[in-house]
Amino acid sequence: MGLLTFGVGFWTIGAGFVPASNSSDPNPFPLQDLSLFNNPGKSWKIAGDVSSDLLKENTLFTSAGAGILFNQPSKKESGKDLFTNAEFGDIDLELDYMIAKNGNSGIYLQGRYEVQLADSWETAQINSATNGGVYDLISPRVNASKAPGLWQNLKISFQAPKFDGNGNKVENARLLKVILNGVLVQENVELFKPTPGAIDEKEVEKAPLRIQGDHGAIAFRNIQISNRENTAAIKNEGNGTDPILVDAPVNTILRSFIDLDNQVRVVHAVSVGSPQNVHYTYDLDYGMLVQAWRGKFLDATPMWDGRGNGTSIPQGAVQRFGKPSLSIAKLSNMESSWPVDTANTQFRPKGYQLDENDIPTFKYLIYGASVSDSTSIMENGRGLNRSIKIADQNSGDQSGIYYRLAKAKQIQETSKGNYIIGDKEYYIQLNNPKNHKAIIRTVGEEKELIMPISKEIQYSILF
Repeated sequence: MGLLTFGVGFWTIGAGFVPASNSSDPNPFPLQDLSLFNNPGKSWKIAGDVSSDLLKENTLFTSAGAGILFNQPSKKESGKDLFTNAEFGDIDLELDYMIAKNGNSGIYLQGRYEVQLADSWETAQINSATNGGVYDLISPRVNASKAPGLWQNLKISFQAPKFDGNGNKVENARLLKVILNGVLVQENVELFKPTPGAIDEKEVEKAPLRIQGDHGAIAFRNIQISNRENTAAIKNEGNGTDPILVDAPVNTILRSFIDLDNQVRVVHAVSVGSPQNVHYTYDLDYGMLVQAWRGKFLDATPMWDGRGNGTSIPQGAVQRFGKPSLSIAKLSNMESSWPVDTANTQFRPKGYQLDENDIPTFKYLIYGASVSDSTSIMENGRGLNRSIKIADQNSGDQSGIYYRLAKAKQIQETSKGNYIIGDKEYYIQLNNPKNHKAIIRTVGEEKELIMPISKEIQYSILF
């Protein structure tokens, strides 16, 4: 039976007590039922897994089990907002959510102050109704949205309104921070009154958390709420250094070190920025696309401030593609291991060439073949189009050469030539699945999506 438990100032929407030290564990205590919520409507249910379709509006596909809270309104089961039984004041809230195409929902702190959740993946002009906006009040700083059907992460630090002994309000509520997919989209927003759609215009010290449920299909997991005791600390963060930010009003290239989240430093990294606000980093040492992100381009403060350490940091919602490794390998059979380094591959980086629009094509040699690797930004910034061409240099046997499109613990083909990667982190779509068939193979505890390559392959990464 699901419980809302209290201890060390920490709640977990799930079953059992979670100590603060374990708060980052993935889905540590899954939702078992709807007992945490007050009179939930029929459109709210518990599932073991959930997925969506890029082409189907307001539709989620679920499987039996526990751990995921989802809402799918229909003509038969009309949507209804969901309220927690527990009431909250100053809190830190973190959750993952998945929204369907053209979906719309919202998180109402104390049932009164809405942070917008919406499918804003292809939104070019942002406003207060964009994902991460404070509804009818302030737009998010950037559009940090991911594609529908992918898990997104939301963190909110909220300060409730304050009252004196006579019940008079002496301080307004504040959204101290809203972080969407790792990107700060709101900071220190003073809420002079409830936003439109509030459950009540009268403000209070404590009230339930409310999730909007009448607008469309959405799912949640890993909901965690902790008491916030020091609101001043979050207002005064920063080290006083003026940031050195690099924008990309035109196609822009910056070479620097890049630190990845697996404690790996890419020392020969080339980051490519675009005016569509979709950017990527390429590792020259392995001929691999290591990350992409949506938002602003780079924070070069660590590289250029003072003595600097040579690194730059993406200013957006980053999608990483794994530890740097070769993208091309020669395999004698499907059980052969992918090479862990460049030894015995004749790999030699050859830099890059710019076209008339300053878009680079990366070049390298491997197994006696010449490879051209190019990336372009998809329409509306939906993701990246990739083209890899290989030409025989008459210096070796070119049979059994494969290209690795992805490596992750989970890879699933959702339809012919379409794949969802990892924990529903991004999509891969093959441009010509009839003539170029990819193979999913299991290697240890992970899966690889690989494809034989003779002349050229083309595919897209959607995130």
